[in-house]
Amino acid sequence: MTVSLRDAVETDLKAISALYAREVLDGTATFELEPPSQIEMGRRFATVKGYGLPWIVAEVDGVFAGYAYLGPFRTRAAYRYAAENSIYVAPGMQGQGVGRALLNALIGEARALGLRHVMGVISQSDTSEASLALHRALGFTDAGVWRDAGWKFDRWLDVMVMQLDLSPDAGPPHGDGLDLSGS
Repeated sequence: MTVSLRDAVETDLKAISALYAREVLDGTATFELEPPSQIEMGRRFATVKGYGLPWIVAEVDGVFAGYAYLGPFRTRAAYRYAAENSIYVAPGMQGQGVGRALLNALIGEARALGLRHVMGVISQSDTSEASLALHRALGFTDAGVWRDAGWKFDRWLDVMVMQLDLSPDAGPPHGDGLDLSGS
């Protein structure tokens, strides 16, 4: 089994939308309750790309296996050196290195963009341990917990905030960071 990564393109939106819809309906990685349309996912894709941020697709032996992207952590200007990661791995592909390959790629992209932090915002449920362990294995540290932050599937869910400091000894930032002027 070989995981290959590439930049996502518009023709990936059907597979991306289907995977995300499955997570909306059956999972807790997102707190959305209704799956967005493929058109809406296209808007989100364009927004991420408009910030100059990566959206990556993983394939295993040529078959769609998941996707990941960076988005602004928050859209206020002072946050322009921080991005939040989102990773979705297709059913049957978990535990095969897809998530690790995607997260490693996002970290590399964040470094190349001159960002200071990558944030992980992960719901805490019975299925989130693998995601928490992956983030910790790649250097993320626990930054806090939002208690009972979301109500989904007739229960309250906590959210763990994790943070990777890409430049812990850095002084003032270099470069302009993300252009968040549209917010």
